[in-house]
Amino acid sequence: MAASDDVLGKTVLHRIENGICHITLNRPESGNAILPEQRGVIVELLADADKNRDVRAIVLGATGRLFCAGADMRTLSRTTNANGETPVQRPGERARFLMNGPEAAQTIIKSLLDCSKPIVAAVQGTAAGMGVQMALACDLIVMSDAASFVESFILRGFMIDAGGAYLLPRRIGLAKAKEMVFFGDALPAREAERIGLVNKVVHPDEFAAAVADYANRLAAAPTTAIGFAKRLLNRSLDVDRETAFQEEGMSAEANGGSQDIKEGIRAFMEKRPPTFQGF
Repeated sequence: MAASDDVLGKTVLHRIENGICHITLNRPESGNAILPEQRGVIVELLADADKNRDVRAIVLGATGRLFCAGADMRTLSRTTNANGETPVQRPGERARFLMNGPEAAQTIIKSLLDCSKPIVAAVQGTAAGMGVQMALACDLIVMSDAASFVESFILRGFMIDAGGAYLLPRRIGLAKAKEMVFFGDALPAREAERIGLVNKVVHPDEFAAAVADYANRLAAAPTTAIGFAKRLLNRSLDVDRETAFQEEGMSAEANGGSQDIKEGIRAFMEKRPPTFQGF
């Protein structure tokens, strides 16, 4: 793949083992604050994993103390000068910076949401700003009880972005989402679990095992069926009932010819655990 040589294998680590694609942020000295060039590489890695039949699940993780401190503030130099003033821009330039291209904040969120493979966010440390949104765009979240979520935009005078206003209410409802966004207070891992924002919170000593358990179970599951289910679930709050039911029917039709569904039926009839191949 045509990833930048100064990103892949350096600030973004990547490996595929036992059907699991590991994508890891690796700028611990900067709290894993994410640079635009890293986003482009991650988007490309997700696209490759989506097409790779050998990839059955994805783990998005990070090294060091923090999961992700959000967008690296140095990227603001693209839209402000040394005095913090906004230079003259063409109409729509700020929107394009946020929305368009492989390095845009919204693009990486869409890539996580739209990837057909199930993605586990391994949140070993605090996630702030865009880092929260990256975790929320994954399908399952395992979190260390030493970590927290901080929607820190308001603390710096920014409005929430990177899809946060779309993602948060769908996870925890409007009132709690507004509280997180308006105040920017840290939400401890255990509280995030209590309100349904994350799937599992464990002691740091148990964190790696908990992530591996989720990833291994997903890698042994019927990947195609999970992909269809992921799309239907992600769209469920955006479409009306008629559309949801129609898409469910079309997905069932497409999945009906898979080898995994045949194996699932055979295993049931033979009273044995199924062995899925992912297609």
